Amino acid sequence: MDKITFLGAGSTVFVRNVLGDVMKTPSLQSFELALYDINPERMKESEQLLGAIKTTSGSSCRIKAYSDRKEALRGAKYVINAIQVGGYDPSTITDFEIPKKYGLRQTIADTVGIGGIFRNLRTIPVMHGFAEDIREVCPNALFLNYTNPMAVLTNYMNTYGGVNTVGLCHSVQVCVPHLFKDLGISAEGVKTKIAGINHMAWLLEATRDGEDLYPEIRRRAAERQKEKHHDMVRYELMLKFGYYVTESSEHNAEYHPYFIKKNYPELIERFNIPLDEYPRRCVNQIADWNRLREELLGKQELAHERTHEYASHIIEAIETDVPFRIGGNVMNTGRLIPNLPSEACVEVPCLVDRGGVQPTHVGNLPPQLAALNRTNINTQLLTLEAAATGRKEHIYQAAMLDPHTSAELSMDDIIALCDDLIEAHGDWLPKYR
Repeated sequence: MDKITFLGAGSTVFVRNVLGDVMKTPSLQSFELALYDINPERMKESEQLLGAIKTTSGSSCRIKAYSDRKEALRGAKYVINAIQVGGYDPSTITDFEIPKKYGLRQTIADTVGIGGIFRNLRTIPVMHGFAEDIREVCPNALFLNYTNPMAVLTNYMNTYGGVNTVGLCHSVQVCVPHLFKDLGISAEGVKTKIAGINHMAWLLEATRDGEDLYPEIRRRAAERQKEKHHDMVRYELMLKFGYYVTESSEHNAEYHPYFIKKNYPELIERFNIPLDEYPRRCVNQIADWNRLREELLGKQELAHERTHEYASHIIEAIETDVPFRIGGNVMNTGRLIPNLPSEACVEVPCLVDRGGVQPTHVGNLPPQLAALNRTNINTQLLTLEAAATGRKEHIYQAAMLDPHTSAELSMDDIIALCDDLIEAHGDWLPKYR
């Protein structure tokens, strides 16, 4: 029996969506769904939930929880990763509260910025262990990475881990429907092209019957900016740089040096920026799951409809050789986007079939968009260098190159902040020399 292994199987709602999708896919009924998590209680809840979906759907997939990671991976054809190292308490709290002492505010802190850097540094050692096991017990597996920070972790697994990895994110899928709904434009018959880096990919083209829709998009966006709304940062970026970006305004507020500035506090109100948004979400998600747990786990049968998550569609396309198109995070090998570094991880359209995930050549981005991408790539590559070499100065350099951090703090303060975060993380981080 072929095997799909899910690492981080304590993420019960996400397991339900992704592996529930597999059980609803006729061509994937021969697979074992192998669950692994360091929290056996949460993993047991996921196993129970999947069992209820299996009963309702009549799936013939086998569900099995493992206490040994290597055995969970042994012989896997596909590995799905959805871990969060350190969790909300203590690690997310640390990522937000210590920078606040230096006057550095964040919204999400899971991609770049000082929070994203340290999220990478505590996650990469765990991913390194995954890579070692995969090379030993399932060397030909395709690794489907859902864990943030997406670009750095996907890059690490491909470049240093020796594991065939594609990074999967929701932002490309929801970008156009969200934008068109907000602007009151029909998305029917629209053709689009999206490329860049994760959380900062760009809607490069939007046409219908050969007509360029961007003039109308920009006109309506300028009207929307006259009143407060939930997506003001992205609209402002589009009006200044020409193109709409895939990830949300609360994310992009901290990817650039323009919006969260202690010397311009009025920008927070003007652009409706939700500071400390991710900790609020974590608290709410924990509360929501505690309420939802009893409802879901008390059921012997549970209905599930296939979601928009890419994982089951990728596996189906490979198994059936029926092509499927995704926006995937892959290495910039062959200069898919020539004006971004070849060693970067980029987000581009990919065709999936029996040949696997096959990225498409995009060509040069508009120069202003490539420039914005490179500001984030600089921090990503220095973070990778820090993790690969174990050298503390590369952590400092990654932070000093981050657009938001460097716009707010002096070099001395950035170094002191990094030292405080290293100390606070304790055993969550390896020793840096």
